[in-house]
Amino acid sequence: MTRSANEAGTTTTVDYLIIGAGVCGLYQLHQLLEIGADVRVVDANAGLGGTWYNNRYPGCRFDSESYTYQYSFSEELLQEWDWKEKFSPQPETLSYLEYVAEKFDLRRHISFEKRVVSAQWQEEDRRWLLRFDDATTIRARFVLCAMGLLSVPTYPRLEGRGTFEGLETHTFDWPEGYDVTGKRVGVIGTGASGVQVITDVADQVESLVVLQRDANWCAPLGNAPIGPEEMAELRSSYDEIFAWCRETPAGFIHRPDRTLSTDVTREERLRRWEELYNGQGAGLYMGNYRDCIMEAEPNRELSEFVADKIRERVDDPEVAEMLIPKDHGFGTKRVAGESGFYEAFNRDNVELVDIMANPIERVTPTGVRLALADGGTRDVELDVIVYATGFDAVTGPFDRIDIQGVDGVRLKDKWADGPQTCLGVQVSQFPNMFILVGPQSGSATANFPRGIEDVVNWMTETARHIEDHGIDRFEGRREAELEWLEHVREVNARLLLSQTQSWFNGHNINLDRDAKPRVMVYLGGAPLYRRILAKEVEEGYPSFELSSFADRAAVAR
Repeated sequence: MTRSANEAGTTTTVDYLIIGAGVCGLYQLHQLLEIGADVRVVDANAGLGGTWYNNRYPGCRFDSESYTYQYSFSEELLQEWDWKEKFSPQPETLSYLEYVAEKFDLRRHISFEKRVVSAQWQEEDRRWLLRFDDATTIRARFVLCAMGLLSVPTYPRLEGRGTFEGLETHTFDWPEGYDVTGKRVGVIGTGASGVQVITDVADQVESLVVLQRDANWCAPLGNAPIGPEEMAELRSSYDEIFAWCRETPAGFIHRPDRTLSTDVTREERLRRWEELYNGQGAGLYMGNYRDCIMEAEPNRELSEFVADKIRERVDDPEVAEMLIPKDHGFGTKRVAGESGFYEAFNRDNVELVDIMANPIERVTPTGVRLALADGGTRDVELDVIVYATGFDAVTGPFDRIDIQGVDGVRLKDKWADGPQTCLGVQVSQFPNMFILVGPQSGSATANFPRGIEDVVNWMTETARHIEDHGIDRFEGRREAELEWLEHVREVNARLLLSQTQSWFNGHNINLDRDAKPRVMVYLGGAPLYRRILAKEVEEGYPSFELSSFADRAAVAR
């Protein structure tokens, strides 16, 4: 890369520009450096790590096993790193990524505190011109998007937000080191991050008011320390672990049981569910009978099993019923892993409020005002308001950049009714821009490093092809894009998850609750997606239109 990427007012050039220094961006940087590419990474944060840099809220941790949520490309790295817990907390995960960056000398190729404002395709020289919030610009042959799926927090649209005199924060923006001990805390939302915060702070705060819009299903995480003997056993088993994960649909250690729930007796089903419930990680969701997430009646029975577990764990029957979802079945939205979440509501200092029945009227300088179901109001006095309200997921990171492709077409406009991609890695009319993490990609729903390695390995192989053949323009074909959209729709329709309102289908707190679900993610499974990408390479990229320097020279003659 020429000139400094941090010198205000300058324009630099690079062949491959990666946006994002998280799990994906770091691995892609390493792989491109290995093949001798001219590559640079930019990140809006002050440090690397992506989601593990930002999410510093109490209780933040993996919901997949630590030993599966790591890179597999380096045997030396695998043998050097010790995991302390089965499900790693945020500080340990960030330390791991920083260790990787230091070990492979990646940091010097990264420019921090550089937020992309716009990206404009320039057909005349077949490059992207990117503008940043520090007044610098970069011209890149190829742009590789690794901004993450959940990197744009969604704050609720509440009257008075911003007038609160205490700490008012989204979980994503949690102030580093902030301590809630002895404070009056209000948490809005009981999704995955809300569950973790609530569980972690319940026994530390003076009072905790949980303001819940929709209940979500949770299952025990089963976290525990990893001792030296277990760590040594894991090290000796990594080849088998990763080989197993590569053949599971979502890249987790848990694999669906090919047996149908209806093929066994009810007693056998209940015994199996009991084992999974008391196991670890996503076993009850991903390691269950396969029809439990594909067919309504088996899912209804499983949901009632989990609902009974909630009733057993929560002392107050009314509170228990409030915590049981009524609008979707177990596993048809993301299932949060928990470690004592339901028991938190047995504490005298914890209160659960249904804000569908008692909506938040406004945020006040001292807390929140509720409009009660009986027509009155209630002022909840707080020191801290926590918005655990999720993200503008999947497409949000793209929407906040003004991305203009061929003839000035804007990506946000093209995706106005939902994303359209070519194999989840490109978009027609936006040549030389690749999506490493984004809509309709196999990396979107897979155990993150497992799915990421598949896409990054494909991108690295593609970069070799680009360099070997002098390719200067690489664009997804429109007909292939439409075929992929139909394929994703067809595959996703097999799962009940495609029918629910979740970020998997384009729903978040700011979308119309009656809006039509969007085809945001690919649910066909990592093995199938990997085969599709491999076939694309083997057949010479038939879904894309490629042209080279030589092609242009021939036309000019």
